[in-house]
Amino acid sequence: MTLLGPAEIRDLAERLDLQPTKKLGQNFVVDGNTVRKIVRTARVEPGDEVLEVGPGLGSLTLGLLEAGARVTAVEIDGRLATQLPLTVEVLAPETLERLTVITDDAMKVIDLPGAPTRLVANLPYNVSVPVLLHLLSTVPTLETALVMVQAEVGQRIAADPGSKIYGSPSVKAAWYGHWATAGQVSRQVFWPVPNVDSILVSFERGPRPGSEEERVATFALVDAAFGQRRKMLRQALAELHGGSAAASARLEGAGIDPTLRGEQLTMPDFLAIARAH
Repeated sequence: MTLLGPAEIRDLAERLDLQPTKKLGQNFVVDGNTVRKIVRTARVEPGDEVLEVGPGLGSLTLGLLEAGARVTAVEIDGRLATQLPLTVEVLAPETLERLTVITDDAMKVIDLPGAPTRLVANLPYNVSVPVLLHLLSTVPTLETALVMVQAEVGQRIAADPGSKIYGSPSVKAAWYGHWATAGQVSRQVFWPVPNVDSILVSFERGPRPGSEEERVATFALVDAAFGQRRKMLRQALAELHGGSAAASARLEGAGIDPTLRGEQLTMPDFLAIARAH
């Protein structure tokens, strides 16, 4: 099967009068080997229901279809969403029936056709964390993910407690399951070439740690703790609990030392604080 290369990508962009924009985080993969590596690393098999966000000109879409997946692609740019089935029809007509394209903002998607179990995407760098958290909370059928994101963001998502890059995205992502970095991606496989490094991040959903109400309460604590990450928790959480004394009592009730900082706590620690009285 033919995948998109640099010449095809530029031809498509020219035909659509498309100037890749930083605002939409548009950097298109122009290397078929990289696409196939992503699909392999995501363990996509024939018959898998895959959700792709930001398919762009279709580089990864074609790789997913080549592997035998059924693909639901969510694209915010109407020109790209209209072109994608046409590209597939020319390069891989026998796979067209396995492609569904939705023209929408991934941050607003709630209902999806089918029941996708894998998320595989080259995510726009400016919205990658909010998109991931939104999809994991609204598409409960998603069991695994492999996403390409800005290296700094990906490392932060997969970071362990206590490290300098551990923060709010690390804790919130951990609510849904286990994350790990899964390899670097060269800048040279993109058009236009980005000025940042890229990384693959993998995800496997874990058991649900708590109720939706507890998730909201936990995330509020995380925001407060990392909004003032240099402060001790008894100070950082004071506003949420009506003063540092009340915050200290709540923390002690959860078995957490009030003099710790947010970066030292795991997701279950924050959940324990949310559950404490």
